[in-house]
Parts: sequence; C-alpha cells; structure tokens
Amino acid sequence: MDSSVLLGSQFPQDAPQLQGLLGVPVRGAATPEELLQLTHQGVPSAIVLREGFSSSLSLPDLMAILSRRPDLGSTRMIAVVPVSQMQASFEGGADVVLPPDTSLPTLAQAVKRSLDRVTRESKFQTDVEELQKKVENHVKDERTRDQLVHMLVHDLKNPITAILGLLEIVKDDGERLIPPDLMNMIELAREESQHLLYLAANMLDVRKMQAGKMVLSLVHIRPNELEQVIEQAKLDVGIALKERRITVNVDRRFNHVPVDRDILRRIFANLISNAVKHTRTGGLIEVVVRSSASALELAVRDNGEGIPAQDIPNLFAAFEQSRLTMHSRFDTGMGLAFCRLAVEQHGGRIWVESERGKGARFYFTLPLEKHEDDDVEVLS
Repeated sequence: MDSSVLLGSQFPQDAPQLQGLLGVPVRGAATPEELLQLTHQGVPSAIVLREGFSSSLSLPDLMAILSRRPDLGSTRMIAVVPVSQMQASFEGGADVVLPPDTSLPTLAQAVKRSLDRVTRESKFQTDVEELQKKVENHVKDERTRDQLVHMLVHDLKNPITAILGLLEIVKDDGERLIPPDLMNMIELAREESQHLLYLAANMLDVRKMQAGKMVLSLVHIRPNELEQVIEQAKLDVGIALKERRITVNVDRRFNHVPVDRDILRRIFANLISNAVKHTRTGGLIEVVVRSSASALELAVRDNGEGIPAQDIPNLFAAFEQSRLTMHSRFDTGMGLAFCRLAVEQHGGRIWVESERGKGARFYFTLPLEKHEDDDVEVLS
C-alpha cells in the first residue's frame, strides 16, 4: 500500500487542489471504471467518492464492491453524499461520510485524519508482526534450551550412579580398614553424589510433568506404610539429618490413600532436605500427617530462619528459590517445583506458611479415595 489518495469526482480540478492541501499524491478518476482500473495499478491509502461521480452505479453500491476486495482491506473510504444516502454508504463500507456541501479544505482534513489512522494501524501491524516473530524465536530458544538441559541431565545420571555404586562398595568393604575420619568424608561424598542424582531426577521429572508425560504408579498405602515412606525419605536426606531433631507423627485414622510411593518419598525427601538447609544444628523438624473425611494433610515444619514474604509467591517455581541458605548452598528451587507438580498430579495442593525468623511450615494434601458406599443415595 502506498500513501496516495484516489479521488472519484466529476470535477477534474479537485484532484490537484486536494493534493496541494494534503501534500500526498492524489490520482483522479472521472468514471467508476477508471477508478477500479487505478486501484489495480496501486493500492491507495484512501479512496474519496464525491456526489455525482457515478451515474450508472450508486456510490453505496460502488463502495460495497470496493469493500469486498481483500487487497483494499486497509484502505479508508470517504463518501461525500446526500443525507438520504449516508446510511447506505456506511452499510456499503464507508469509514467517513460527509454532506455534499463539505468544502475542499474540510474534506482534506477528514482525509488527513484517515491517512494518519492508516499510518498508525500499519505501524501497529508491523509492531505486532515483529513481536510475534520475537515470541516465536523465544519459544524456539526455550525448546532448544529444554532439549539441551534434558540431554545434559540425562547423560549425567549414568556417571553419578556409577560413582554412588563405587562409594557404596568402599563404605561396605572398608569400615574395618579405613579410619573413621576418612569414612566420614566418603559418606559425605556419597551423600553429595546422591544430592546430584536427586537434582538430576527432579529436573527430568519437572520437565516430564510440565509436558504432561509423567505417569504415576499408584498403589494404596496404609498408615504404617506411610511411616515407612517417611523413614526412607529421612535416609535419603542423609547424615545432615543426624544434626537435627526430627519427629514424625502420623494420624492412623485413615484406611488407605492412593499414591506413587517413590514420588511421595521424593516429596518428603525434598521438603525435609529443604528444612535441614534452613535450620541450624540442633534445630527441630516435625513431620505431621492429619486425616479428614476427604484428604490427608501432610506437613513438614521447622524452627529455622523462615522465608521472606517477597519470596513466598514464587517459591514453588523452578529456578525461583535461588537464595543462599544458612549453610551457603545455593538452591535452584527445583526440588520445590518438583513437589508442587507431583502433589498436583496426585490431585492435591501444596502451600507454605512462614514468617522471617519463625520457621516455615510446608503443607500438602493427598485426596483419599472415595468408597463406593459414599455414592449410594439412601431413599426413605
């Protein structure tokens, strides 16, 4: 589209006069046929049709023909017609309708406003296209980054698993031969390797759950089995937990709950590990399970440093918990992101309550399976 104006008028002198007032090229047409031919030679920014221009075709009908042309979709149409034809002109596609006694300077002002609008809309369309291209490039970059992270993390799991196996062998076979202080270092190396393995697993599983590709292996566990899961999670946290006081209190008034045992174990391990990182030596960590009619409420509470209020809204987003812990380990927040997605995939929800300096309380729920009797309607 160019910035020219196409004028349909029975007065030839109107075109150069209007061009002088507008400062843009104005092409004149004396007949509808000539006007239609000119529109095929170049798409104008505006078309002005004046009363008396066409004797064989009414201006509203001519505008209806022009408005159906896809290439003229952004062209503004201005009609100068009698009052009796104004409504029909709007219905035919006119953007501006003026009375027959409109002076040429006034017409020029109306055309100029229409041209300004065309310019703004064209710029807006260009900006939208550029923004859309940036979004597409960003999505492409994100996809490439995710694929790269997935490949790197996946490739890291095998050597980490091998290191863990070797450290387990050294630990089991060397208890009588290796000095205690060296055994402590071996145990620390094993736990840090385990931490790396959990980090890799969390990153892979977060990506799977975000893509909707994570399938839970649900089994029904009873209160004593839930306690076993918690004990396994405590072992996963490792030696650092020995420097904390931890209590476990499980409400036994539920029959069973459907869960993925391995996923639940990792949820507890992440939350307990998070509590360890934010409490001092000798700090208290409480694991509490309460039952209601429809769900279990599970909690991991600590008396540590607490969480700043500004951190809470994004606490469960991946890479958003990036703040130094009390023990100078930089936390990616991937563990809490895993917890949120895993709990939600079980049909529950997770949240945190905390005040700076007063510890933190992480809660999550797991829906209890409804018994068939619950759906039976009793008729009197």
